[in-house]
Amino acid sequence: MHSNARHVADVLRERGVTGQVRELPDPAPTAATAAAQLGCEVGAIANSLVFSADGAPLLVLTSGAHRVDTGKVALLVGAGRVKRADPEFVRAATGQVIGGVAPVGHPRPLHTLVDRWLDGYDMVWAAAGHPHTVFPTSFAELVRITGGTPADVGAADVGADGAAGAAPPGRAAR
Repeated sequence: MHSNARHVADVLRERGVTGQVRELPDPAPTAATAAAQLGCEVGAIANSLVFSADGAPLLVLTSGAHRVDTGKVALLVGAGRVKRADPEFVRAATGQVIGGVAPVGHPRPLHTLVDRWLDGYDMVWAAAGHPHTVFPTSFAELVRITGGTPADVGAADVGADGAAGAAPPGRAAR
């Protein structure tokens, strides 16, 4: 197992996570590739996306079912501008590479938003520090282990089927 994944596994264990880090046969740099390998819905993949919020790192754990609305996120965190971080910024903030960024195990705590959409799934899968590694978790556990804030971050809450206003499993449309 890659050293980043071992570190993430240690942090997960320290925080009481019972789900084990799993190595995938192929890299899973996108929600679609992860879902295909895991045999789950793309919406059950918790993408770890790093943004620059007025120059400060911001981690958004979002469902693979939709895109992040950066304007909405800027309002949520009180930033003038939120933009997708480049690979160097991501590595500096997390110690991990894009496509494998875990919700935990970073050099210092990151301000984190956790997409409420993920609460519609009993189990979600998150990256574990390397593009070949993931771990099973839940929305509530992600909030707990990251100290994150539950938030609606999706662009007009467009679902995996492209329907605006679609709701995740187990939740009524807003």
